[in-house]
Amino acid sequence: MALPATPLGSLVASLLLLLLTANFMATNASDFNKNFRVTWGDGRGKMLNNGKLLTLSLDKISGSGFESKNQYLFVKIDMQIKLVPGDSAGTVTTYYLSSTGPNHDEIDFEFLGNQSGQPYTLHTNVFSQGKGNREQQFHLWFDPTTDFHTYSVLWNPQRIIFSVDGTPIREFKNMESIGVPFPKSQPMRIYASLWNADDWATQGGRIKTDWNKAPFTAFYGGFSINACKWTSRGSSCTASQSSASTTSTAASRSSSNSWMNRELDSTSQERMNWVRKNYMIYNYCTDKGRFSQRLPLECNAS
Repeated sequence: MALPATPLGSLVASLLLLLLTANFMATNASDFNKNFRVTWGDGRGKMLNNGKLLTLSLDKISGSGFESKNQYLFVKIDMQIKLVPGDSAGTVTTYYLSSTGPNHDEIDFEFLGNQSGQPYTLHTNVFSQGKGNREQQFHLWFDPTTDFHTYSVLWNPQRIIFSVDGTPIREFKNMESIGVPFPKSQPMRIYASLWNADDWATQGGRIKTDWNKAPFTAFYGGFSINACKWTSRGSSCTASQSSASTTSTAASRSSSNSWMNRELDSTSQERMNWVRKNYMIYNYCTDKGRFSQRLPLECNAS
């Protein structure tokens, strides 16, 4: 029965909508237990709150890490992360996709720690057929240690898009037509880790990890995945399907098709340009000292 068009009726309708929305979010809450496994760290990686939270810790003996139970050939993954607070110099918190073998493909988010009061460096890279050297680095426009923020990778046959809280920061396009390898045939798992890299991570290795501050802890607070899952029978995406989702609700299925063909619209392009103008601190495509003979082919493509 419809609610009467009264202030009370509107209030009740709003409350019902809020309850329904809360229930939808709860039924779609990510579960690390079902989708991931801690693979190293001897107890330093922990799943908490019935799989709704995963923490990784680092001390002088060891770091820790986890990986997805499934492999994917094309995926959109959103991961909520709260980074190591305080003096995090020397530490590296990671979240990335990778295949295996010497000619592996890889898509990287790495967060390089710093001294208290100094900004994290967000390091991105793309490997294809074992070749990387495509680093782009950024500072963030917020403190990534005080709350969870969403870091996203969209990987489809046309492009790879890195985003932070829904704002794209980097796009790597498929440019095989001009001879640039692109990840498209090797299924990848999702990985995350927290480890010590004080020989290079902070100010080129000049600032070392202060083990008096250990243990260092990073928090992974939730995720969502739309993906073409890879099994022994091949991809879950057929020629007539543009995507397959790991979620099962009708709302998720109705929106899961868009990521497989997504490209940046003009608004997203403007937002990415704003980030790159104001927060990018290193771009391999402008490093002529490093690439003295010739910049990589993709750097000169329009």
